[in-house]
Amino acid sequence: MERAISQSEREEDSDRIILELLNSVEQDGARSQRHFAAELGIALGLVNAYLNRCIKKGLVKASQAPARRYAYYLTPQGFAEKSRLTVEYLSSSFGFFRKAKADCIHVFEIAKQRNLKRLALLGISDLAEIAAICAIESDIALVAVVDSSRLGRFVGLSVVEDFASLDEPIDGVIVTALMLSPSIGALVQQARQRFGPEAVLLPELVDLRPRKRKVAAP
Repeated sequence: MERAISQSEREEDSDRIILELLNSVEQDGARSQRHFAAELGIALGLVNAYLNRCIKKGLVKASQAPARRYAYYLTPQGFAEKSRLTVEYLSSSFGFFRKAKADCIHVFEIAKQRNLKRLALLGISDLAEIAAICAIESDIALVAVVDSSRLGRFVGLSVVEDFASLDEPIDGVIVTALMLSPSIGALVQQARQRFGPEAVLLPELVDLRPRKRKVAAP
C-alpha cells in the first residue's frame, strides 16, 4: 500500500520546483519551456503552470522574443524569493552540513596561508555554527560574531553589532551570513575597508556578488 503524500511534502516539492525554475530562468530565460521541462525533469504542462504562477506572484516577467517565443526574467522580488528558497532548502538538507563543513575547512586553510590567525564570524546562521565547530580542530581562533541581532552570545562567542565594538583585535573575517541584507552588506564593506579584501573570506555557500539583472520589457 502506497503512503499518502502529506500537505507539507507537497508544499516542499512545489517549493523545490519553483526554486529550480527560478535558477533556470536566471541562467538563461530565453530558452524554451520545453528546455526548462527537460532540465527540471518535469512535464511541459507543469512548467507552463509554474511559470504562470511565478508571473502572477510577481517573481518572473515575460517579454516577446523572436520565433513567437517569450523570454523570461527574474524580478527583484523573484531574486529575493530565490534566495529565501535556497536558504530554506540548504538549511533543511543533510547535504548542507557536509558542504558547509568542507567549505569551512577550506576557508580556514586559506586563512592560515594568509597568516590570518584571529578571525570574527560575520552573520549568525547555521553556517556560523558549523564554522565554530570546525575551528576547534584548526589553529584558527574565533574571537566573536559580528551581527546586528544583539543576541549577546552565539556558540560560545560574544556577539557585537560592528567591528568597532570588538574587545579583542582580529586579523580578518569569515562571512557566514547566508542571505545578503542591507546590514550585512554594510558590515562586509566595513570589513573590507578595515582589514583589506584579502582578509574577508567567503565560503562557497555564501554568494554576495552583485548580480547583473536583465531588465524586462514593459
